[in-house]
Amino acid sequence: MIVTKLKLSDSLPLTCSRTGTCCHGKTVHVNPWELATIAKAKKLSTQDFVNQFCDWGGIKLKFEGAVGYKNQNSCSQYIEDFGCSVHEGRPLACRLYPLGRQIQNQQVHYIHEGKEFPCLEGCPVVTELPKFTVEEYLQDQSTKTFERGQDNYLEVMQQLADIAFELYLDSGLAQSGNIETLNQWSILGNSTPDELFQFIPSDWQKELIHPEIKELKNPTDFATQHLQLLLNKAQHDFGSVTTLEELQQASAVMMSLALQVARSIGADPKSLAEHWIETAQLHL
Repeated sequence: MIVTKLKLSDSLPLTCSRTGTCCHGKTVHVNPWELATIAKAKKLSTQDFVNQFCDWGGIKLKFEGAVGYKNQNSCSQYIEDFGCSVHEGRPLACRLYPLGRQIQNQQVHYIHEGKEFPCLEGCPVVTELPKFTVEEYLQDQSTKTFERGQDNYLEVMQQLADIAFELYLDSGLAQSGNIETLNQWSILGNSTPDELFQFIPSDWQKELIHPEIKELKNPTDFATQHLQLLLNKAQHDFGSVTTLEELQQASAVMMSLALQVARSIGADPKSLAEHWIETAQLHL
């Protein structure tokens, strides 16, 4: 697959033509802050929004709307001849489209697939519209706050994975010769989205997907509060476990949470699980 990297100064046909082709047949992930934000825009509780409009336990928007562009179903939030019904609360993936965002060596790159700009096939009219630079487009789509939210949940993901490491490496579990924990990590990384979510205990599902946090304006504060709730629960549930079986289960639960958050921000759980397993093996 060809990936084209862009500079902020690059000029491209990035003015939306509002034909709705980009609202059909896509995969749109949402992290917990985005989920709470879009639910608020829909005037629903987070749980009700998840029940009606999400798959994979609340981290992917359903695309079960009317059939449109290329005979594909539209997003559950798309209204024909109108557009997005929750435009103000739309997640980062929608704000960036057709661009992607990639972090390499702590540097952010904006990309699109292929050599030719992706919008041209579905919306040839964009060539007749005013052009934006990439930087102007990002400003127009108000991506800055949502990019920060994505980065905040990248940190949450790593913190949860760190606890899984601690439960394995620092508890005596690894020293006992246990390798089943790493096998479980591998199974989780290779699980389907629904299988991964079902592995997470129901009380952890609630804490992970729709925590009781009322303030939504600042994603950093939201993610910080969310992480603290998760850390408190980890301490409550696993702070006093002693048996090898309990430690193994606790490590697997924390890894499943990390991988679920990873998928919510568009990361690949399989690759991450493999990387984390290799890292753990280096410390054995």
